[in-house]
Amino acid sequence: MNTVGQRIPKIDAAALTTGKGVYTEDLTPQNCLVVKVLRSPHAHARIKSIKCDTALKVNGIECILTYKDVPKIRYTFAGQSYPEPSPYDRYILEEVVRYVGDPVAIVAGRDERTVDKAMKMIRVKYEVREPLLDFEQALDSPVVVHPESDLHYNFDIGGDPARNLVASGEDSAGDVEAALAGCDVVIDRTYYTKANAQAMMETFRTYTYLDHNGRLNVVSSTQIPFHCRRIIAHALGLPKTAVRVVKPRIGGGFGAKQAMVSELFPAIVTLRTGKPARIVFTRQETFSASNSRHQMRLHVRLGATRDGVVKAISLHTLSNAGAYAEHACTTIGLSGTKTIALYSHAKDHYRFTHQNVYTNTMAGGAFRGYGATQGCFAIESAANELAAHLGIDPTELRLRNIPSVGDPMPAFKDGPLSSSRLEDCIRRGRELIGWDEKYPCRQLDDHTVRAVGMAITMQGSGIAGIDTCSATLRLNDDGFYTLMIGATDMGTGCDTILAQMAAEVLHCPIERITVDGVDTDHSPFDKGSYASSTTYVTGMAVVKAATKLCDIIRQEGARRLGIPVTQANFDGDRVLSTMDPGKAILLSTLAQALCVGAGRWLQVTETHASPVSPPPLMAGFAEVEVDLQTGQAKVVDYVGVVDCGTVINPNLATVQAQGGIAQGIGMALYEDVQYDSRGRMRNNSFMQYKIPSRLDLPEIRVEFAPSYEPSGPFGAKSIGEVVINTPSPAIADAVANATGVRVRELPLTPEKILLGMKAGGC
Repeated sequence: MNTVGQRIPKIDAAALTTGKGVYTEDLTPQNCLVVKVLRSPHAHARIKSIKCDTALKVNGIECILTYKDVPKIRYTFAGQSYPEPSPYDRYILEEVVRYVGDPVAIVAGRDERTVDKAMKMIRVKYEVREPLLDFEQALDSPVVVHPESDLHYNFDIGGDPARNLVASGEDSAGDVEAALAGCDVVIDRTYYTKANAQAMMETFRTYTYLDHNGRLNVVSSTQIPFHCRRIIAHALGLPKTAVRVVKPRIGGGFGAKQAMVSELFPAIVTLRTGKPARIVFTRQETFSASNSRHQMRLHVRLGATRDGVVKAISLHTLSNAGAYAEHACTTIGLSGTKTIALYSHAKDHYRFTHQNVYTNTMAGGAFRGYGATQGCFAIESAANELAAHLGIDPTELRLRNIPSVGDPMPAFKDGPLSSSRLEDCIRRGRELIGWDEKYPCRQLDDHTVRAVGMAITMQGSGIAGIDTCSATLRLNDDGFYTLMIGATDMGTGCDTILAQMAAEVLHCPIERITVDGVDTDHSPFDKGSYASSTTYVTGMAVVKAATKLCDIIRQEGARRLGIPVTQANFDGDRVLSTMDPGKAILLSTLAQALCVGAGRWLQVTETHASPVSPPPLMAGFAEVEVDLQTGQAKVVDYVGVVDCGTVINPNLATVQAQGGIAQGIGMALYEDVQYDSRGRMRNNSFMQYKIPSRLDLPEIRVEFAPSYEPSGPFGAKSIGEVVINTPSPAIADAVANATGVRVRELPLTPEKILLGMKAGGC
C-alpha cells in the first residue's frame, strides 16, 4: 500500500508547529459580548430570591438572565446518538442548585471587567439544604437530589429518581452462584476508582452570532457538532434549521467535550440581544463546573480451578453520576461488557449488575476509556490476585483464559471475536519488559525495590448498530480532491488518517486531498469523535465514497475515450484503455472538462454504520520502583503491545498509545477529584490537581501486533481508548509484588502504600 500503513506526517503539522492553528477564540471578533456565569457556592440549595437591579445599572452590561428568563425545557448535556439514553434532568438555569458550581445567572457585557463588576453586585439568597456527597450512601437516602416530576426519559433505563437511582441493569448467563460454589478458589474483592479530570489544555469556549438570515451560528470547541446542534435547538425551543454549528481546531477533549458544557450560555445571550457573544471557561470552571470520569465502586468475584482457568465471574458496579446524569447509564455498562469477555471460559457463567446514583457533586461524563477503564482496574486486579493466590505467573494465567478468534463473547454483545493477536501481545510484551528476569521483584538496595506487573484489556470500535458516519468526496477542476467529513479531529490526527484512506483508494498522494473542517451546514452527518469510532466507522464511509468516486471517474473517462467501461482503468493520474494503453485521458483534463459546458461535477457521499464493534486488544506491562521508606512508587518502564488491526499511520498510532498510557499512569498514581465536607472541590487547578508531566513519566514503549479485521477499513480497528486501561491494574500489581501491599483504591498514593506496609501487607 502506498499511503495506508505509512508514517505520513499530520497534514496540519506545519500549522501547529508554527502557531497558525485556528481555535475558537481565534475566530472570535473583539467587539462581541463577554459572557460569564454566576455559580452556586452551595452543593444543595433553593434560590429564595435573586436581585439583579443594581448589577443591571453597571455601564456596559447588556443582560442578566436568571432561571425566570430561560426556557423550561429539560435536556441533557450528553452528546450521543438519538434517542439519547441519558435522562433529561437539566434546565439551562434552575431554581434549585445541586452542586457547587451549578449555574445561577448568566451575565453579558461589553468586556470582562464590566461583567466581573456586575457579578459582584448580584444578590442571591439561598435556602441551603443538606448535601448528599457520599455515593455509597446515596441509594434511598433521605436527601433526594432530583425530587421534581418532569424529568424526561427516551426509554426505560431502570432509574428511580426518588431513590436517587439514575439507572440500573443486569446481564447474566448461567447459574453464577452454583458455578462459584463449584470452583476451587474464589477471589472476592471490592475496588474503588475516583473521579478524574480530563485536563485538556484548551478550556471550554464558545462564540455565537446571528447571521443575515437570523440563524443562530455557534462556533465551539466541541467533539460533537451535529449532536450539539440537536441539543441546542431542543434546549432553546428552536427548529434545527435555525442552528448552525462550526467546529474549529480543538485543543484537546478526551471526552470532556462530548457534552454541551459552554454552548448554551452565549447562545441564549445572542438570541436575547441579537449581538455576538463569547464565553471562555476559566481553568477553575473547567475543573469544577463541567464533568469528570465517573467515580465507581466495583465488587468482583472470580471463581477458578486450581490451574487458573476462570470459570465464573460476578461484577457489581456502583457509579456516582453526580448532580446530573449525562453519560451515566452508558459509561457504567462498559465496566462489564469490555472486561468480562476477556475470560472466555466464564462465558457460560457470568453476571454483571450495575447501579448509578445521583449525588450533590459535579456530574460525571465521558473520559477516554468510558467505564472500561474502571472495569479493567477491577477485573484485572482480581485476576492478578487470583494468580498470586494460585502461584501462577500472571501472563500464563491470561494465556489460559483469553478468547480465540471465532469464540463467542456473550458478555461483549457484539458477536464472536473476529480478529485478535492478544496472545502475541502478551508474549511480546513479556519479552520487551524482561519479565522472566524481573518477575516478581528485585531488591536494589536496603530500601528500594523494583517489581513488574501486567494487565490485558479490550475496548470497542464504535457503537454497533447505532453510530452513523458519512463522508463526501469531490473531484475538483484541476484533478485534486476535497474530503468533507463530520468527524472531529481533536489532535488525534483523524483528518490525516482519513485522507490516507481516500488517497489509497484513489491511487494518489495525500497532497492531492484537502480535508474540510466541520460545519453542520456543509459537512455530511457524523455522530462526532467518541467511542473509538473515527478510524473504523468514518474510515469505512471514506473508503466507500472513494471507491464509488473511482468507479464514476472510470465511467466518465470511458465515455470521453469512447470505450466500454469494462475496458477502462483508473491509475490515479489517468483513465486509460486496457486494450490500448496509448488511449488515455489525464485526470486533470477530465476534471476540467467535467466542470464546463455539459460536464458532470463529480461528488459522492457515502454513509457507514457497523452492525459489530470489533475490539482492539492490548497487553500492558509496568516496571515500578518503590521506596520502602516513603511508600513512593515510580514507573520506570512501561511497555504496551496493541492489536488495533491494520495500523493506518504508525506515527499517529504510536503517539495515541503513548498519550493514553500516560493518562493511565496519572490515574493510577496521582489523580483524584476531591471535595470537602461542604461539597467544594478541593483541587480545581493544576496547582492542586496533579497530572504527570513528561518529567514524571518513564520511557513508554509501544509496539503493534496487527491483526486483520475483516469489517474494518483496510483491516483496521480502533486505538483511541484501549490504550488508557492497563496502567492502573498493572502498576497496582507491581506495587503488590514489591511491597506485599494490595491497594484496591486509586490512586496508589505513598500514604496508602506505606500504611499498608505498616499494617502487614495484603
